Amino acid sequence: MDLSFTPEEEAFRAEVKAFLAENLSEELAAKGRNGEELTKADMEGWHATLQTRNWLAATWPVEYGGPGWSAVERHIFEEECAMAFAPRIVAFGVSMLGPVLLKFGSDAQKAEFLPRILDGTHWWCQGYSEPGAGSDLASLKTRADRDGDHYVINGQKTWTTLGQHADKIFCLVRTSSEGKPQEGISFVLVDMNTPGIEVRPIKLLEGGHEVNEVFFTDARVPVANLVGEENKGWTIAKYLLTHERTNIAGVGFSLRDLDRLKRLSKQLHRMGKPLAEDPVFAAEIAEVEIDLEAMRVMNLAMLSAAKEGAAPGMQSSMLKIKGTVIRQRIHGLTKSALGAAAAPFPATELSDNARTVPEEATASAATYFNNRKLSIFGGSNEIQRNIIAKDMFRS
Repeated sequence: MDLSFTPEEEAFRAEVKAFLAENLSEELAAKGRNGEELTKADMEGWHATLQTRNWLAATWPVEYGGPGWSAVERHIFEEECAMAFAPRIVAFGVSMLGPVLLKFGSDAQKAEFLPRILDGTHWWCQGYSEPGAGSDLASLKTRADRDGDHYVINGQKTWTTLGQHADKIFCLVRTSSEGKPQEGISFVLVDMNTPGIEVRPIKLLEGGHEVNEVFFTDARVPVANLVGEENKGWTIAKYLLTHERTNIAGVGFSLRDLDRLKRLSKQLHRMGKPLAEDPVFAAEIAEVEIDLEAMRVMNLAMLSAAKEGAAPGMQSSMLKIKGTVIRQRIHGLTKSALGAAAAPFPATELSDNARTVPEEATASAATYFNNRKLSIFGGSNEIQRNIIAKDMFRS
């Protein structure tokens, strides 16, 4: 299976490549190649660079600052950015909250928040998961009690990605205990500088600080920051998650990492011959490549649906499952190909004798460990399979 592109689409690809060559510094690209943790300044700087061309918010309408791309153009843009090791766009404001405000937000909320997402004034994070309410998100317990023109929020959120950088957080909170659990949830926008909010870091296995816990103690938030209707936030939550799950699939990143794996398999030798000539290993690479090509086609269909304003539903769950499985398998094969060089400590510590290892070995272990999370966050793959089954087999 292969994807062909029109001359106009290939011209757009050339434009993206030229932009990346001119604007993506070698220092920033090297951080991506080596799996180094990006600073807040790195991410903010890249967002600002993209916004000079209105290329930051790929799915937004032109009237709100989007580029007006087709689904294929967005697909090409994401592929080329991944292949160049450009920083991934921080999704919380641009790809999650932005579409929610465009569909459910008031005119005042759109005017207040959308321009500030684009110009970098606001850095958003996501307050969904809680201890005991991750995959079963509807059981969340963080409360928002009405007190005049404010909600008083008490509770805890966890696994808050990049929350240490954020000045805003969009949260699911419980505003009612009546009826089904889903019926009492609301979607609110919160300033992280509000008194009563505390952020605590969670250190990851590979040593990084990517996620956090966020505690709310009598934090007062204006009722005007409610998005949509009170107690109707579950509909908004599901809409946002379809965008998040599509984003998690990371087709462009899988294409890039598969390309690197294929190159490594030709460079590395086992039993006196290139690893690529090992029939078992070659078959595993071929199987991943076939799955990835099929997923590229599905991703294009999803992007096209999103362009028309549709929430893809179970298709986003399908893409999330397949995308995360493919990415984890590529990272596992890469670690296997590198062997001892992929150990999670400097190669010079393996023995008293210094030795040469591939450049990719530096990031291999950290990338492998970090990406074990892919099948859990955004709704675990087990839960996504349940969503698909319910949709397909309901009477």
